Amino acid sequence: MLGELLSFRGRYKILHMTWFAFFLSFFVWFNLAPLATQVKADFGLEVSQIRTLAICNVALTVPARIIIGMLLDRFGPRITYTLLLVYAAIPCIAFASAQNFTQLVISRLALSIVGAGFVIGIRMVAEWFPPKEIGLAEGIYGGWGNFGSAAAAFTLPTIGAFLAFGAADTLNWRLCIAGSGIVAALYGILYFFNVQDHPPGKVYQKPKNARGLEVTSVRDFWFLMLMNLPLTGILMLLAWRLKKVNLYGDSTLFLVWVALAGLYLFQAYNCWVVNKDLLSGKKKYEAKDRYNFSQVAILELTYIVNFGSELAVVSMLPAFFEGTFTLNPAMAGMIASSYAFMNLVSRPGGGLISDKLGSRKITMAVLTAGMGIGYMIFGTVGRGWWLPLAILLVMACSFFVQAGEGSTFAIVPLVKRRVTGQIAGNVGAYGNVGAVAYLTIFSLLPEWLSGGGEVTPAVIAQSNTVFFQMMGIAALIVAFLCLFFLKEPEGSFAEHHEGEDDYSDELVIEPRRANL
Repeated sequence: MLGELLSFRGRYKILHMTWFAFFLSFFVWFNLAPLATQVKADFGLEVSQIRTLAICNVALTVPARIIIGMLLDRFGPRITYTLLLVYAAIPCIAFASAQNFTQLVISRLALSIVGAGFVIGIRMVAEWFPPKEIGLAEGIYGGWGNFGSAAAAFTLPTIGAFLAFGAADTLNWRLCIAGSGIVAALYGILYFFNVQDHPPGKVYQKPKNARGLEVTSVRDFWFLMLMNLPLTGILMLLAWRLKKVNLYGDSTLFLVWVALAGLYLFQAYNCWVVNKDLLSGKKKYEAKDRYNFSQVAILELTYIVNFGSELAVVSMLPAFFEGTFTLNPAMAGMIASSYAFMNLVSRPGGGLISDKLGSRKITMAVLTAGMGIGYMIFGTVGRGWWLPLAILLVMACSFFVQAGEGSTFAIVPLVKRRVTGQIAGNVGAYGNVGAVAYLTIFSLLPEWLSGGGEVTPAVIAQSNTVFFQMMGIAALIVAFLCLFFLKEPEGSFAEHHEGEDDYSDELVIEPRRANL
């Protein structure tokens, strides 16, 4: 595979076009972080308000990944990715045109939906690559695509300074954000006309009903209901956070909470519709057709601590370096991009290790433990640190974080073929649950540690330390769960995916160029 990777034909064309679609979705999704200081200055925002915008940036990604997972299983990745990329232009232009904090919040919430694009490519890549190579293929997709966040942090301050046409210490953030959305929309159209959902001769497996996730035991149904609660709970937390910055009052908060509770009940009803024959005893699954939902739950927890922490760290790292080492915004953004820069090698590396080690479970546990130790060490970084050493530590820590993400999605496509989109959506949504939880805690830590008094630089430094140590402890706990409770998926290193034994390697792996 490595020798063919640089080609742009067959399955590799699909891989390259799909990771770049993901790259653009992440570039758009993270276009605020490197420009946040300028936005804060232009609108006269408080620290709590700019941190609230960071939370809004990941909020609706939680339900969006669930919904997109359903659409993906039903309509296929080509149509789904195209529509999402075209949609990205709308909230980008709205944010760039905002005149007050309320408009910033609403448009940022709408833009957070774009972050759900990751789920789509997971299914697309899984359709074109066999289980024995799925780790590296998904790692390349996730890692090279995820680099979009680093590219945004690295380039947008420079582009913004250029577009300011010589105005000192000013970034034209409005043109930067609007332009990124327009570019994504144009590529979405290009993507539609240049990819296929699956190789010729292969059937795109779909669930009979994609309204909710299909499970294969009654116990798993109730476990699913339990694991869906945090998805609603984190949105309730976000609603409370928006009320804390005076976006609305108590009565509106109550109505939002009621609506979110109704959303949970609606989701539960849809899951019941899909699984009602199982629950009533009319349907029983053969052993070969079953899957254990507890394995999905563990993968959800791993994605909280790896991708959830990455979203949180990427959102706060430019400001961390700017404040800790007294850097200008452009330099801080470039340095902070080193965290996401590692995606180019970390995710593919994690996927490759998962392919080659012979145990996807052990890979998951070791990488998660390394991430936890890395965050604990990073919690000690302060003004007394040598800046190059701090940068190296960021890169080392990010390797374990992103390699862990790669190993997570080396397992996801192997759980149950026909519902891969929904499983990927659920696991991906939990990454955003982690991000919202982490960013909410991060936004409140200075206030908590100051006892409601003045938030001094010393208090901010202390809150940064607590923040990284908290993420480290969470990762170590999940590493323990992976080691002792995660099971190795059946067919982890097989030549074919589940239900594809009748297809030849030529059809599954190397479709004729003329069909592309």
